[in-house]
Amino acid sequence: MQKKLAIITSHPIQYNAPLFKEIAQRNNILVKVFYTWGQSKEKIFDPGFGKEREWDLPLLEGYDFEFVNNISKSPGSHYFKGIDNPELIRMIVEYDPKAILVFGWSFKSHLKVIKHFKGKVKLLFRGDSNLLDERKGLSIRKVIRKILLKWVYSLVDTALYVGSANRNYYLKYGLKNEQLIYAPHAIDNCRFANASQNTIRQQFGIPDDDIVFLFAGKFEKKKNPILLLEAFIRANINNAHLLLVGNGELEKLLKSRVQSLDSEIIRHIHFMDFQNQSKMPEIYNACDVFVLPSQGPGETWGLSVNEAMACSRAVLVSDKCGCYLDLVQDGVNGFVFNSNDIKGLVEKMKGIILKNLEEMGMASQQIIQSWSYTNVCLAIEKECNNVYLNFGTAS
Repeated sequence: MQKKLAIITSHPIQYNAPLFKEIAQRNNILVKVFYTWGQSKEKIFDPGFGKEREWDLPLLEGYDFEFVNNISKSPGSHYFKGIDNPELIRMIVEYDPKAILVFGWSFKSHLKVIKHFKGKVKLLFRGDSNLLDERKGLSIRKVIRKILLKWVYSLVDTALYVGSANRNYYLKYGLKNEQLIYAPHAIDNCRFANASQNTIRQQFGIPDDDIVFLFAGKFEKKKNPILLLEAFIRANINNAHLLLVGNGELEKLLKSRVQSLDSEIIRHIHFMDFQNQSKMPEIYNACDVFVLPSQGPGETWGLSVNEAMACSRAVLVSDKCGCYLDLVQDGVNGFVFNSNDIKGLVEKMKGIILKNLEEMGMASQQIIQSWSYTNVCLAIEKECNNVYLNFGTAS
């Protein structure tokens, strides 16, 4: 009998759909995805970008899935009661898997699934939380949170950790080494490596020999694009440009700050609206250095860094991004800087342009190769194989 895995996740996203498709295509395990938000609209409003968006890549092709009815009065993935699926457990039982992979526990239905199936099937968990935002000292809130998290993770059999910071988080909250399986945070490396011809520099009149620093993402406080803008202004590098791609709550502030500058500096700062996924490889290829200046809280990883590295780009990443411990090798493919340290960021920006950026970009692409969907599939398949060896092939 073919090994069955049920995957519980909130809604289709561009980072998970290719993983689900690859698991299905490998045909080593039978997989079915249960989408719990019930969000199947072609367009959704993204508060981070401040606009409706529709991914232009297919997110529901190549694997079995089902949208589960969500009875929440205010459906969404932004709070615990936003996902409430009374029929979910019945649907999983009917599918009859011996392993369930749950993405995130902080939704009513997801936690209910974990509690219900504890001891009945193998419970795998995937999240990307870390300890980078934790402050020193004790408080009642921190004590309660620690008790809650230790209880939640006591229900989990195995956690698929995405990187070093995530692994440290699981260890702190009660999981043992033998319960942790490495399953790297990944993107579609091949799609980003094989970008189409670039016209972005031509669009903004940027000479081929000039250096472009890029920020691409939501213009929000967590991502801290203001820091990058101010650092670029202060660095005053003659042949450098700053490209800011995205939308969000800080957009007016960013553009207003630029309009207050000298016309010569304004000529070197460029804005683009949010670009859909098919366009992003071209965006990354327009730059020499990708910068993620996040201050948090909640920058659990920073998959845009994976994307830039797959496009063979050097990176500057703050120490509040969960990926920095694993993906950035100082002086090899980029540099790490202290969050909110504008002086430090200026120094890194001035220092990196003295390096061979092409060599750094090639190092990025080499590093990111092992951060692949295939390695995530291998980790999941190994766990499922162990489950069925214990249960036997008959069910």
